[in-house]
Amino acid sequence: MSQSHALSDDQVAGELRKMTAFIRQEALEKAREIQLKADEEFAIEKSKLVRQETAAIDLLYEKKFKQAAMSQQITRSTLANKTRLRVLTARQALLDELFDKAREQLADAGADAKGSKKGKGGDADGYRATLKGLVLEGLYALNERKVEVRARKKDYDIVKKAIEDARDEFKEKAGKEVAVDILEDDPLPEESAGGVFIIGTAGKIDINNTFEERLRLLEIDALPAMRETLFGKNKNRKFYD
Repeated sequence: MSQSHALSDDQVAGELRKMTAFIRQEALEKAREIQLKADEEFAIEKSKLVRQETAAIDLLYEKKFKQAAMSQQITRSTLANKTRLRVLTARQALLDELFDKAREQLADAGADAKGSKKGKGGDADGYRATLKGLVLEGLYALNERKVEVRARKKDYDIVKKAIEDARDEFKEKAGKEVAVDILEDDPLPEESAGGVFIIGTAGKIDINNTFEERLRLLEIDALPAMRETLFGKNKNRKFYD
C-alpha cells in the first residue's frame, strides 16, 4: 500500500508555473488563431470591397464614356445638319437668283410688234415666232373648231399675225380649219411678261401659255437637272426617274 507524500512549497510553485505557462501558451495560440481568422476575414472583405468599388468605377466610366460618345455624335450630327442646311440654302439662293434673272428678262422676250425693245433681246420677229408656237400648241391640245385667245392689249397686232401663222400651220398639219379670235374685252394684265391664254369649249377649258406660267413649269421640270448640272449628283439619293 503506497503512501502519499505532501508536496513541498517549491514543488507546488513549480507546478503552478507549469500550469501558468501552459495556460499562457494556449491563450497565445488561441489569440493567434483569432488574429489569423480576423486577418483572413478582413482580406476577404477588403477584396470584396475593392471588387465592388472597381466594378462601380468601371460602370461609372462606361456610363460617362457612352454619354461623351453620344454627346460627340449629337454634336457632329448637329454640325453636319447645319452645314448641309447652309449648303442647301446657298444652292437654293443661287437657283432662285437664276430664275429671278430669267423673270427679269421675260419683259424683253415680250417685246411689242414694233420691236421697241430691240437691242436687248426684244426682237419682234422672235416674239412673233414664240407666240405662234404657243398658240399652235394650244390648237393641237384643244383640237376644236373655234378657240379664243387672251393677250396683252399692246400685243394685239403681233398676236393677230402669230394667230394667222399658227392657223395656217395647223390647217396644213392637222388638215382642218380653226377659227381663232382674240378676247379683246378680257386682255391679260399689262404688267404681264407676255404670252397667251388659249381658251376652248366655250370658256370651259383654257391653256395658260403665258411666259410666267411657262417659266414656272420650267422651274419645276428643270430644277432637278439644273441642280445636278450645277452641283453634281446627290450622293444621298438612291433612285432617279
